[in-house]
Amino acid sequence: MTVTNPTAKRPKAARSKQSQTTTTAMLFLAPFLITTLIFFFYAFGRAIYYSFTDFNLFNTPKLIGIEPYRDVLADPSFRRALANSLIFAIVTTTLQTIFSLLMAVALNNKIRGIAFFRSAWYMPSITSSVVITLIFLWLFQRRGIANYLITQWQAYQPIVLTLLGVLIVVQIAQVLWERSRKLPAGWLDPALAAVSALIAIIVVLILNTTGLVSVREVAPYDYQYFADKWISIGGVRVLSIPLLVIIIQNTFTTVPTLMLFFLAGLQSIPGSLYEAADIDGATPFQKLMNVTVPMLRPVTFYVVTVGLIGTMQMFDQVAVIGSAAPQDTLITLAFYVYTNTFKNGAAPVNMASAAAIVLALIILSMVFVQRKFFVAPEAN
Repeated sequence: MTVTNPTAKRPKAARSKQSQTTTTAMLFLAPFLITTLIFFFYAFGRAIYYSFTDFNLFNTPKLIGIEPYRDVLADPSFRRALANSLIFAIVTTTLQTIFSLLMAVALNNKIRGIAFFRSAWYMPSITSSVVITLIFLWLFQRRGIANYLITQWQAYQPIVLTLLGVLIVVQIAQVLWERSRKLPAGWLDPALAAVSALIAIIVVLILNTTGLVSVREVAPYDYQYFADKWISIGGVRVLSIPLLVIIIQNTFTTVPTLMLFFLAGLQSIPGSLYEAADIDGATPFQKLMNVTVPMLRPVTFYVVTVGLIGTMQMFDQVAVIGSAAPQDTLITLAFYVYTNTFKNGAAPVNMASAAAIVLALIILSMVFVQRKFFVAPEAN
């Protein structure tokens, strides 16, 4: 009679189960892995190869060494695209990181209707970037709402300034009066502010009726945002006005998404840290800088990394605006690669490939430097 040893079968069964698990996992991962192999590794390899050839879409590629890289570095459009991309990446990443952190802190409070505010603030992220770009084109065009609001401000400036001036004077007088009576009164006391606002409105209405303060006749404000205008430092063109408009637009659309990461990180911070800070008498700003920001360093690293990669690859907004603005004011590295790849006639694909490799190296360098010198140990 043969006696079966159960301990001998157990490893074989375990290996079989492990094999099935691995096979199942690979089947689920196969679509992603195949797509990555074809559209990333293969495409990246072809780009490296073309960057050392004379390929122009219609000829047989011949190796010519690093000449395409020399041509790219000598191209004024590439240097402008590189400068625009770096300025755009640094400014936009800084703004969207700060605003998304502040917005997450604000939306982390337990107030009535917080679910509505979180959903409403997230709406720009689910809207098409093309639609957002068209809306911003409308806002900042020559006869757009930005110029209209500036015109209205110039026309109503006497009334608005008079209203604010009277409000501030009355508020100061009320607070000083209350304190002279030994009553506690803050400079922003809401009850006193309501009385001050009412008095200011009445005063302005009286002045307007008597003709002492009235709306001015001004010419329509005519500022062209998508023109060849620059912010210069020391005579060096640093940031164009059209690119500044895109920075505002990009910050507006990306802050909600990045805010979610900070919001998730905030909810993992132990409440005991804030309780200890309260006992020590810390102000909200001190709690933000000494508790929240240090505890969110791993999340900040991720947000900054994602922001740098996304902004260095910015393309769609520039493509949608197209010829509405001078090319040098908006051209980025991604748009430079696109225009050289799909240029009419013989396209310098070798130069486009060289620029794409340079772009990839810059992004990898940025991530490496940030990970090497700025990342928190707990993020590794």
